[in-house]
Amino acid sequence: MDQLSKNFMKNPIRVAVTGAAGQISYSLLFRIASGAMFGPEQPVILQLIEVPVEKAMKALEGVAMELDDCAFPLLKSMVLTSDPKAGFKDANWSLLVGAKPRGPGMERADLLKDNGKIFIEQGRIIDEVAAADARVAVVGNPANTNCMIAASQAKRLTPDRFTAMVRLDQNRAQTQLAKKAGVDVTAVKNIFIYGNHSPTMFPHFGHATINGQPVPEVIADHEWLKGPFCETVGKRGAAIIAARGASSAASAANALVDHVRDLMTPGAVHSVAVKSNGAYGFDPNVWAGMPVRTTTPGSYEAITNNEICCDFVKEKLAITNKELVDERAFVASMIGA
Repeated sequence: MDQLSKNFMKNPIRVAVTGAAGQISYSLLFRIASGAMFGPEQPVILQLIEVPVEKAMKALEGVAMELDDCAFPLLKSMVLTSDPKAGFKDANWSLLVGAKPRGPGMERADLLKDNGKIFIEQGRIIDEVAAADARVAVVGNPANTNCMIAASQAKRLTPDRFTAMVRLDQNRAQTQLAKKAGVDVTAVKNIFIYGNHSPTMFPHFGHATINGQPVPEVIADHEWLKGPFCETVGKRGAAIIAARGASSAASAANALVDHVRDLMTPGAVHSVAVKSNGAYGFDPNVWAGMPVRTTTPGSYEAITNNEICCDFVKEKLAITNKELVDERAFVASMIGA
């Protein structure tokens, strides 16, 4: 039996994507359909959701035409809709890419409340109509708190089904360390992101290695590690906007592929924003980045025993925790917290 025949013997995974006509999705959907996210033997059905605006839906039609024109063997069918109930129906994975961007003069609290309304509805609908094994990955910013909001609406799905993406920060940190050390990016291991997907996040270089040696031993410039390294990773998104006049799209899409692929790969250890349950001193009810180990496809266990010993690290974690707690406070009345 040839490989193509084997592919079509598998049940397809239903993947719902919000903001499906946007820039991140334009870099994402073709990689899902090609097998980069779920593997070269896993057929998929794409359930593409956009806002009920004529321009957005026309753009979505164009994206679907291009997906058709690629003739991906793994892409079984597509659903194009502005109705979240239809888009999330029986979805095994819901990738929440779309979110309202921060406009000129908009306060962070206003952005949180506007997006809160969106993610309250999406969380409620996913809980109602998605598949029994549903998983949710949130990309739309502020991702950690949007994920918390969506999870707050679930009665059927447990909090561990909802994750937010900090993998872009991990990928950025890995590359910066490799460039500083003058090594291939594959030489850098165990660089994990703690806290919020924002400039306050902390890339914990103390636990990372380069060619098997602790990063602080390989990179003797500890002031660079504590200062410019953390700042570069935390503010990379703003630097990209300043350089190209638009926010990260392809790198965000790539990070989401990494995020989901590793959550489907038993044994993978990687950075994910999950309900903290008090690990590393985070408020128990916020979603915070930390290392996790995938146990079975779609499931994971948080790695909570990494030593946090120096005052510098404790201060960094306290700062990012405060931001997460403040964000939760902004939307507390909306989610009944």
